[in-house]
Amino acid sequence: MKNRHLQIPEGSSPMQEKFINYIMMQGKKSIARGIFNETLKIISKKTNSDPEKIFKTALDNVKPPLEVKPKRIGGAVYQIPREVKPERQLALACRWLIGGARGKKGAPMSQKLANELMDAANNAGAAIKKKDDTVRMAEANKAFAHLAKY
Repeated sequence: MKNRHLQIPEGSSPMQEKFINYIMMQGKKSIARGIFNETLKIISKKTNSDPEKIFKTALDNVKPPLEVKPKRIGGAVYQIPREVKPERQLALACRWLIGGARGKKGAPMSQKLANELMDAANNAGAAIKKKDDTVRMAEANKAFAHLAKY
């Protein structure tokens, strides 16, 4: 098998490339990249600040520290709170941001994604609500944390 190297376009970070891959549907990467670039342009117009910084802040704000994992013990299913690994935090944050944008109606995807990213950077929006719900569920089920060892 050939040794493949990741080709990252000029001015794009690995995190941005990963996000573009999450946006991509049916292998249409050029369309996904266009949506992401247009999103960054919209953010820079609306906020007059660095869109990459807003993107990074939004991702950091949406990353969940805790989540629940269902575990079957003795015929009952318990929701056991667990810490989230960094790779999964990034995956969940990207998924929730894009899901929140896709859930809105009546605007181009780049516009919806820009709004969702700006909301997330300001600790608002659908993705932040999803994170808060996840963390709240983990907090509520702290009593079952001792079952994590099974």
